[in-house]
Amino acid sequence: MREEATGKTGRPTPGRNKPERPRDHLGRPRPWGSPNALELEDFDALPLEENHRLGRAHFAAGRFFPAHEAWETAWKQARDTPDAELFKGLSQLGAGYVHLLRGNRHGAVTLLRRAASRIGRYPAGHRGVDCPAVAGAAERDAERIERGELVPGEDVPVTPPTV
Repeated sequence: MREEATGKTGRPTPGRNKPERPRDHLGRPRPWGSPNALELEDFDALPLEENHRLGRAHFAAGRFFPAHEAWETAWKQARDTPDAELFKGLSQLGAGYVHLLRGNRHGAVTLLRRAASRIGRYPAGHRGVDCPAVAGAAERDAERIERGELVPGEDVPVTPPTV
């Protein structure tokens, strides 16, 4: 018997062809049937502007996985526009901090650098983001991880940039 795809409300979700996998608070998949520790908005059903707003709000609150998901959806929505690389970079920024908290040094450094490279192409104030400052902060955090000043793990004292 095929499982029906459902959203948080228990109703079928048009954009999903499978049930949503339970996740822990850092977005790691949990075994099927486990309680879900992470509630996410239905980003696919929201317009780009709302996904960007949610990405910023989640990021500011230290909820890096939902921020990554919101901006990843915005990136897909912005394909073939001048803002696509910005949203891809913001998605990578969120993912970089997710990897930092998950203890993945290489993933954190790689994604923070990719984010810095993409976000840094945009001027200050673009889409409400001080892009050069955010890019610089991401690069500095990547360097701090490499030098051992930021040790990846759930308890790492990180102060991400204001987006």
